[in-house]
Amino acid sequence: MNPQKGEILCFNKPYRWTSFDLVYKVRGKLKQRIHQPRLKVGHAGTLDPLATGVLIVCTGKATKQIDQLQAHTKEYVATLRLGATTPSFDRETSEDATYPTQHITRQLIEETLPRFVGTIMQVPPAYSAVKIDGKRAYDLARKGRTVELKAKPLTIDEIELKDCNLDKHEITIRVVCSKGTYIRALARDIGEALNTGAYLTDLCRTRIGEYKIEDCLDIHQFDHWLDQQTFDQEEEQTNTNS
Repeated sequence: MNPQKGEILCFNKPYRWTSFDLVYKVRGKLKQRIHQPRLKVGHAGTLDPLATGVLIVCTGKATKQIDQLQAHTKEYVATLRLGATTPSFDRETSEDATYPTQHITRQLIEETLPRFVGTIMQVPPAYSAVKIDGKRAYDLARKGRTVELKAKPLTIDEIELKDCNLDKHEITIRVVCSKGTYIRALARDIGEALNTGAYLTDLCRTRIGEYKIEDCLDIHQFDHWLDQQTFDQEEEQTNTNS
């Protein structure tokens, strides 16, 4: 293992951690192991704090592959609450409106979801990292500013209804999509297509390209995993002499 030459590591990001939190933790632990004060570390594809799942972390020269990695197709499993909305389209903010759900049936849902497969236009959430005049949209939204974002094209390859619990006003879907897809915004749009409201209550990214969640490292077990790795002797010697 040679973090400076470049490693690609795949983690299951914990709930309520930011993507930067995980990168910071990985960078710190690797710097301790190679006894070097500087190490370039980055991630491919940001996950919201309330989401879990696959986060690819690149070190050293492998950071040059970040753009290529985050362009890969992604897969998510998402749970939506029907009949209500929130400003952030997820649980970060409180419900701001409720809507009728009596008309919603499993058949209606199954007929509606395929309308989102293919190339579609999607307006990003106001609570997102999209920049407006050099400022992040979420910073403006949290200050109560009105945020207007333009629709962008994206591709959704698959949407599968995995679970439907209309007594709890919840559905769970699996989504395979392109880079730039906001699942929170998809939840909003599905709610509107069902003539009700909807927001995200749970989100897990299960795959980026060939990197699957079942193959991910657990950041809480990362020290133990590192104990089992063999570090490049050339790197160790360079670090000792520096």
